[in-house]
Amino acid sequence: MAVFTQGCPHCCSGCHNPHTHDFDGGYACSAEDILKVNSKHPLSGITLTGGEPLCQARELLPLVCGVKESGGNIFCFTGYTFEQLLQMIEDNTELNEILRLVDVLVDGPYVETQRNLTLRFRGSENQRVLDMPKSLEAGEAIWAEGY
Repeated sequence: MAVFTQGCPHCCSGCHNPHTHDFDGGYACSAEDILKVNSKHPLSGITLTGGEPLCQARELLPLVCGVKESGGNIFCFTGYTFEQLLQMIEDNTELNEILRLVDVLVDGPYVETQRNLTLRFRGSENQRVLDMPKSLEAGEAIWAEGY
């Protein structure tokens, strides 16, 4: 299941979801409502995308915890780089908790001049597909195997 969040500070040129940039757009949906879908139709995991999902760490934390508790995995797209996120988690407990639960993170902004449609799970050459547990343990970006 993909969960699209509303609001994005990056506003990348050529973004395929520009309608998600406005923080005042979209509609509210609780983690509980999304988890109800999971309880009726068990999922192997969720993908957090947007907009910028990590701008809503507090709101997404119950969802991420619920998916992990049911044995699911978490795949997350972000316009922030892993290195930026390491600095951000120092002041943001919820973001820190979410990143510790994410299995795979696609990091970095979409850069239209580096567009490459042959890449798996990313749109531009600068983006990376990271194994988050290994990256956090090492304190540096570690590519996920098979990407």
